[in-house]
Amino acid sequence: VQLVESGGGLVQPGDSLRLSCAASGITFRSYAMGWFRQAPGEERVFVATTSMTSNHRAYADSVKGRFTISADRNTAYLQLKNLQPEDTAVYFCAATRRVWLGSSLNTDTDKYDYWGQGTQVTVSS
Repeated sequence: VQLVESGGGLVQPGDSLRLSCAASGITFRSYAMGWFRQAPGEERVFVATTSMTSNHRAYADSVKGRFTISADRNTAYLQLKNLQPEDTAVYFCAATRRVWLGSSLNTDTDKYDYWGQGTQVTVSS
């Protein structure tokens, strides 16, 4: 299994970016695809996730209305809008077969099975 992120970079506050995650070695439709981020000195935290077999999506409160997760075929995307300095982090994509935890989409970092290497997003004026 391989997940490869791309699309990060250095941007100014208010700018947009689109991150991509190309997946191979998994049956894409059997998984949920998630995005997480890790700022310097902090733990990795959930950002967004989507079921690959339905339109269900979930977002962290800090990114609702600014970030959008989507996917097609074997690539997951994260559209980032109105970026702010606090969004600066390494962004990771991940895949899990445990799409649901109870009645909610899986947002638990520890329950994702496969991870990419990450892509750096830096927001600075």
